[in-house]
Amino acid sequence: MDDQPYDDATVDETCRFCGGTLLSSVFDTAFRDAVAEERLFFAIPGALCIPCRQLYVDRQLIGILGLGGAQCTFAIQSDRVLRAGAA
Repeated sequence: MDDQPYDDATVDETCRFCGGTLLSSVFDTAFRDAVAEERLFFAIPGALCIPCRQLYVDRQLIGILGLGGAQCTFAIQSDRVLRAGAA
């Protein structure tokens, strides 16, 4: 068993940029498009690279939300997940 500080049930695969561990969870996010319009989304399922903070979101979901040309400017683990973990 390795010495990772995360539960194995929440960790899968590795980051394609740095090879770091990905933490699968639900994130509250902000995306900015080409005309600098910012859109907020809550409870987006994704995976966060622990070392380099790269957020991975399913490409199909990105298409459904109309965010193909947008860039994620902010992501934080949803407080709903954090509160459920504290209970």
